Amino acid sequence: MGKTLDAIDDSLRKWVERQHVFFVATAPAGSGGHVNCSPKGLDSLRILGPRTVAYVDYTGSGAETIAHLRENGRIVIMLCAFSGPPKIVRFHGRGSVIEPDHADFAALAPHFDIARGVRSIIVVDIERISDSCGFSVPVMAFDHDRPHLAAWTDKKSDEALVEYRDKKNAVSIDGLPALTSVSRRVLLQDMTNDGAKQLDAKGVTEDEITRDFAASKKRRR
Repeated sequence: MGKTLDAIDDSLRKWVERQHVFFVATAPAGSGGHVNCSPKGLDSLRILGPRTVAYVDYTGSGAETIAHLRENGRIVIMLCAFSGPPKIVRFHGRGSVIEPDHADFAALAPHFDIARGVRSIIVVDIERISDSCGFSVPVMAFDHDRPHLAAWTDKKSDEALVEYRDKKNAVSIDGLPALTSVSRRVLLQDMTNDGAKQLDAKGVTEDEITRDFAASKKRRR
């Protein structure tokens, strides 16, 4: 029934590319906090190597995956066949959040058909590849991708998208820092110019800034 694989071979790559939806699960460290599972589609997943995958992460109302990856890096991607022979595949690994201002973003972007509203590319270095039966997964036919995300994005200017991410994507529902660009920008907006200069002079890192920002958000609740 189930088995583990050493790498993504050509047969598995072709199967992955035929799937129209995949699921991403992450969790905060420790026994507390909220586990998150998100469905993804829109032809956003790519196989970059035998043990590396990545997907485009678009602007949304939450940023749980990003926050969890920044805290502990753990992630699993699951795909299952809704047509053809039954099959479930899981990629367990460590994820990295590559925001548009990251040095690696430009090299990754050509692998995707990126639309407006992208907030990051999630890269997963796979530690375990597993295959299981999927006998209980129902058979369903793919109709079409929903146009709603593109339509919603098209109604917003670039500035409005930034404002939306500032409001919705700074921290997770558990108060963990999420998008680095948002945390830095919003925190510095709350500071005087002298305060910002002092941070730069002290060599304060982005992680330290976003941790301070997350703590300030908790205090305001």
